[in-house]
Amino acid sequence: MDDYGILSLVPPLLTIAVALYSKNVLLALVSGILSGTLILANFNPFNAMLDAIENQVLKEVVNGTQIQVILVIFIIGGFVKLLEVSGGAGAFARKMTSIVTSRSRAQIIVWLSGLGIFFTDSGNSLIIGPLYRSVFDEFKICREKLAYILDTTSSPISILIPFIGWGAYIMSLIDKSYAEIGLSEDSFAVLIKVIPFQFYAFLALATVPIIVFIGKDYGPMRRMQARYIAGVDEDNMAPVRALSEKDSETKDAEIVDDRIGIFLYPLGVMLLLVGGLITWHATHDGISGVHIRSTLIIAYLCASLTCVEMMRRYRSTSYTESLGVFIKGAESMVYISIVLVLAWSLSSVTSDIHTADYIASIISGSVSPMYFPMIVFVLGAVISLSTGSSYGTFAILMSIAVPVGFDLGASMYLTIAAVLSGGLFGDHVSPISDTTVLASVGAECAHLDHVSTQAAYAGVTGLVALIAYGFAGVYETPFVLPIAFVILFVMMYTLMRVFGGTSEKS
Repeated sequence: MDDYGILSLVPPLLTIAVALYSKNVLLALVSGILSGTLILANFNPFNAMLDAIENQVLKEVVNGTQIQVILVIFIIGGFVKLLEVSGGAGAFARKMTSIVTSRSRAQIIVWLSGLGIFFTDSGNSLIIGPLYRSVFDEFKICREKLAYILDTTSSPISILIPFIGWGAYIMSLIDKSYAEIGLSEDSFAVLIKVIPFQFYAFLALATVPIIVFIGKDYGPMRRMQARYIAGVDEDNMAPVRALSEKDSETKDAEIVDDRIGIFLYPLGVMLLLVGGLITWHATHDGISGVHIRSTLIIAYLCASLTCVEMMRRYRSTSYTESLGVFIKGAESMVYISIVLVLAWSLSSVTSDIHTADYIASIISGSVSPMYFPMIVFVLGAVISLSTGSSYGTFAILMSIAVPVGFDLGASMYLTIAAVLSGGLFGDHVSPISDTTVLASVGAECAHLDHVSTQAAYAGVTGLVALIAYGFAGVYETPFVLPIAFVILFVMMYTLMRVFGGTSEKS
């Protein structure tokens, strides 16, 4: 085995540095791949370029498993687009507005609607936000609170669902990382075991009802609520308002004859087939990666066909038009697919150059395995905050953290969960994240106001998640999660009592 020593750190460090500097995940991944192949080719640029294309990128593209993953992602993208265009998701969210009778209920209904639109992290703000803006206005709740709830029910719920695009993407990264270190555990089984340790996602989702229950706000959110009650003119919201109104007009035109069944029936078909096929495989020859991928393909194709037929029946949408919508949704997943291929290639490079072995040899005597998940969480948060991309952070960090954690003897489930939670936390508070921007647009509030008000709450949630990984490093048990819920409630309650206040008119 060639010993590249400190040079083996160049690809991952350069990838992270370029990501932080350029905010461009693709450029960062390409830089890491090329730097690694340069080292492997003894700094011969021509050989390095050939190695990067032939032995890294193309090798990953022609891999049967990787092609299956990309196909799954394309089909899921097409289905999500069909649901969005059909107006069924909008009808579902609007149905929820009929039971809004109080300030607290208005906030909880938005939260529940966000949980219901779990299949798209970027679309739920544009689906739900315009429906509840007038409701929040009626109950004198500032738009920044709406944006916070929209943002908090986007990625945090999507990352917990194993049979949507997020799950397929994460499983592909797990598959690749496990293959590099010689582990054969099925990626679906791994993801299921990781879910109880995705502390930030659960805590973020729990923060909203906790805040509603306490009935107070603190920090920037309290000031925004007071400003809203006082009727301060917010001219700085004009650009966001213009985007939001344009989007609202488009959606109003699209959903004149919405039927909630266009949302519920396709989703029901998908869930029924996923549950049924997984159960069938589990009771026959066991659940493998290819079984999960085939299940997702069958379920989402059948759900898509159901949605297409309902659109034809109730909206007079032709099959040709629906096919165009499906293809457009698949096209929206091209970027994610490119990130995946490059992430797989970077993982292959770091394996060839023995990065994990070198890092493990350096920190094995100074870093206890129990603290490794905390370190990964912080690193993931920094990368994601700076780049605004949780997907990119997962791609960059998974290929590094899993092999190093394995060599250190750290828990694989905790390490993977820390990668996911760290990337999710950084994305949640990043001002350049697409979900953060879309939440501002959906709620029609000034973007920087949304960022500042959300950070005060999300920062507390992130701190509790970090503490939870500290506990889990010592006691690797799912029971850490309820303890984290208690800590979160106590911290939020204390902050509300000391710094909080209600801003309602008396």
